[in-house]
Amino acid sequence: MKNLRVVIITGLSGSGKSTALRALEDIGFFCVDNLPVVLLPKFLDITTLSSPEIDRVAMVMDLRERSFLDKYPRIFTRLKDKGYKIDILFLESSDDSLLHRFSETRRIHPLSEKGPIMEGILLEREKLLSLKQMADEIIDTTSINVHQLKDIVQRHFRPSSGYHKMVVNVTSFGYRYGLPADADLVFDVRFLPNPYFVENLKNFDGHHAAVKDYVLKNKESKEFLKKILDLMALLIPLYEKEGKARLNVALGCTGGKHRSVVMANELSSYFSAMKYMVNLNHRDINKS
Repeated sequence: MKNLRVVIITGLSGSGKSTALRALEDIGFFCVDNLPVVLLPKFLDITTLSSPEIDRVAMVMDLRERSFLDKYPRIFTRLKDKGYKIDILFLESSDDSLLHRFSETRRIHPLSEKGPIMEGILLEREKLLSLKQMADEIIDTTSINVHQLKDIVQRHFRPSSGYHKMVVNVTSFGYRYGLPADADLVFDVRFLPNPYFVENLKNFDGHHAAVKDYVLKNKESKEFLKKILDLMALLIPLYEKEGKARLNVALGCTGGKHRSVVMANELSSYFSAMKYMVNLNHRDINKS
């Protein structure tokens, strides 16, 4: 049995599939847009074998790929038989709503490149009828905006109702390699004792128990950790209240191998215990 959860986002052109994909990306799904359906089995097998840390993937598949309709029934069925947990999310909207969206954005409907847009909408609806009947979840986006759609998708596919909406990304880094470009909050931990200057620790990284003990045992480290957790307890609910979907927290030391790794691990554990979805990344751990 495969532990990888797979969400296939499909449906009518203009119904909000890209918004749904971004919504899943914001809650920790690994996302791919317009992957050819024939590549799906190979993609899932490679992901399962080479990236075990990825347990949720989502992808948009639709009529932009000309062979999609002919091949998806056999491929989806085969993957389910192999044990993959596949959910099909089908998005639709009224004809008038879709026509308005295409007219407003001046996009070309994939089935009406040379004809009226409405003809393409009606033809696509007909062609996708069997896929809609196969879907596990159907969302009609006629009367909802992009923010409402995002909320609906996230509430449905969030791993547990006990989790908070906001995703927290925690990154350790080395200042010698530059600041993370997308960091919202940056904490400099270069004031902490450096294991690099301890002969029997310098060749290990912050995951090693002896390095962790060395960094955390002194008074300054304990006080810093307490204050940063108190700060997070204050800030996180305020960010959530403002509707922030992701918070990127970065902790840096000189090389990104020892002190920042220890502190990033501690912060990640804190967020996980508080039922936040956490993505942990040690950006420079193998550079030093």
